[in-house]
Amino acid sequence: MSHDRIEVSRTIAAEPAAVWAAVSDITRMGEWSPECHTARWVDGATGPATDAWFEGENRNGDFEWTTRAVVVECDPERRFVFEGDADGFRFSRWGYEIEPSDDGCVVTEFNLSFLPESFQAVSAEISGVEDRESHNQAGMAATLERLAATLEA
Repeated sequence: MSHDRIEVSRTIAAEPAAVWAAVSDITRMGEWSPECHTARWVDGATGPATDAWFEGENRNGDFEWTTRAVVVECDPERRFVFEGDADGFRFSRWGYEIEPSDDGCVVTEFNLSFLPESFQAVSAEISGVEDRESHNQAGMAATLERLAATLEA
């Protein structure tokens, strides 16, 4: 997988504060994500803050796995960014950027993979996903669609 940023953007008819509150509350991620069905704050974290840790329970068909992540950027109403971490190795970066617009705001979900080529087969064995980039892009589109449906209701 390349280290190129992949992203999906969508206009959501909601205030930036409402969008940020939703995406930064990782305990709600299962409402929107097609892959992460449950998430919880860990290691003493109770909410979004830089250096706060959480765990996500993920599913793809019959494949299930847990991911630990740490918040690396926490800028209310603008950016929420976290990195997947496996025993100190940061293997991916995920984030949300929120820009006010005339119709509410434009929300961009993005992902960068830091997996070396030698680990891609292991990742596919764990998750059942061969083409992670395409899979993530489709998942981001679905996540933003579900987020919009919730916040615009």
